[in-house]
Amino acid sequence: MSRVEYKDLLDAGVHFGHLTRKWDPRIAPYVFMEKNGIHIIDLNKTLVCLDDACNALAKIVRAGRKVMFVATKRQAQEIVAEEAKRLRMPYVTERWLGGMLTNFATVRKSLKKMSSMDKMMKEEAFKNMAKRERLMITREREKLERLLGGIADLTRLPAALFVVDVKREHIAIAEAHKLGIPVFAMVDTNSNPGAVQFPVPANDDAFKSIQVITSTVGKAIEEGLSERKKDKEEQKLAKEEQAKRQVDAKAEEAKAEDTEKTDKVEKTEKAD
Repeated sequence: MSRVEYKDLLDAGVHFGHLTRKWDPRIAPYVFMEKNGIHIIDLNKTLVCLDDACNALAKIVRAGRKVMFVATKRQAQEIVAEEAKRLRMPYVTERWLGGMLTNFATVRKSLKKMSSMDKMMKEEAFKNMAKRERLMITREREKLERLLGGIADLTRLPAALFVVDVKREHIAIAEAHKLGIPVFAMVDTNSNPGAVQFPVPANDDAFKSIQVITSTVGKAIEEGLSERKKDKEEQKLAKEEQAKRQVDAKAEEAKAEDTEKTDKVEKTEKAD
């Protein structure tokens, strides 16, 4: 069953690319035609690419790994943040800090600092501090929350990145490539689809276009999470069944031993 229909993409304006003079020639295989000086994306190819990306993402999540959402452009921030929060996935929608992946150990120190500040702000000692000191700590905490709040629960590197704009998030993509982390991305006609492992040719500027692609990716991740839950339940049942069989086997052994002892006693009594 398809997660999104051709008409949904058409209605959302996913097919509208950039002006022809701004295009990247490497996107040519995904361009359907040129109309009024604008490149039109082939939505049939978008559907195929999106389906491949969704299947791969579902497998990653089913294996218990995380997918990091990255979208710092204004029209994508709210959509991506809401979807990532709903799925309990890490996200970056403010500014990509250089080294967020390649220098993850340092980022984790900042996350620990944020956590310790939270604890401190709940203590009585914080209330007794001078107003200026409290203000400085509060402002620093707000800054950390703005930059790192979306990855506060991230304990290890994500298994994949979902990016809205390839050109804008080139630093994040470069870091992912360096670490061998696959990148799934919306790729407009002004970008190189070869820059990522799973390109989805689509309009990365329009609100509705970003929304429909992000929502479809979210559904795939949701499916992966659901399958993982089922897998865990099946494993639990299998363990319980195995434990039950072991208990039954021991009970049978004990019963056999009792029968053998009873037989021996009866034989001894008959002999006497």
